[in-house]
Amino acid sequence: MRTHTIRRAAAVAITLTLATSLAACGGDESGHDSHRGTASDVSTASNGDVFNDADIEFATHMIQHHAQAVQMVVMTQGRPLDPEVEQLAQDIRAAQVPEIETMTDWLTAWDQEIPETSMDHVNMGHSMGDMSGSMEGMEGMDDMLGAMTAEDMDALENASDADFQDMWLAMMVEHHQGAVDMAQTEQDDGANTDATTLATTIIETQQVEIDTMEGLLG
Repeated sequence: MRTHTIRRAAAVAITLTLATSLAACGGDESGHDSHRGTASDVSTASNGDVFNDADIEFATHMIQHHAQAVQMVVMTQGRPLDPEVEQLAQDIRAAQVPEIETMTDWLTAWDQEIPETSMDHVNMGHSMGDMSGSMEGMEGMDDMLGAMTAEDMDALENASDADFQDMWLAMMVEHHQGAVDMAQTEQDDGANTDATTLATTIIETQQVEIDTMEGLLG
């Protein structure tokens, strides 16, 4: 019971971290699906959820990936943006914060570790403008599809107003494409219906946003 409480507290902490930063600047509903994945790697959680290693990897990495996208949205605060870009940033935040909450709940139910995110580090005292410090020790981020490096984030944070919008759009296109690729892997390999359904949503919504951003870049 104490372990579950600790994990649930960690899930809530991620949600509160994101909310604080933004303010400052096909199966049934439980995800049952025994027809996906292989028999050897499918597990069943205490709540009846069926999941496998691909589902765990998808949720774990996508939480970190989404958190970085939200962090990039935070960076738009106070910047001169075209109205279309400002709306896009708001849409990304509105979609991805609830998805982080959902995936955190999955990992908690599956008795899996809640990953650290770059937003956690920023809110523990690291400067947003020094991402080399806030991303230090972030396991897996360097190899994650579409993820920005600490140097990329530093460059974006320190960009001039004249350069910021185009740099942000180009980086977000790359970031979104990574998310689409990760979601396609989940569709191919995942066992949890809720997770594969979210993967489909990510592919559809983020591909539309990619097309929009490429149009804004001209």
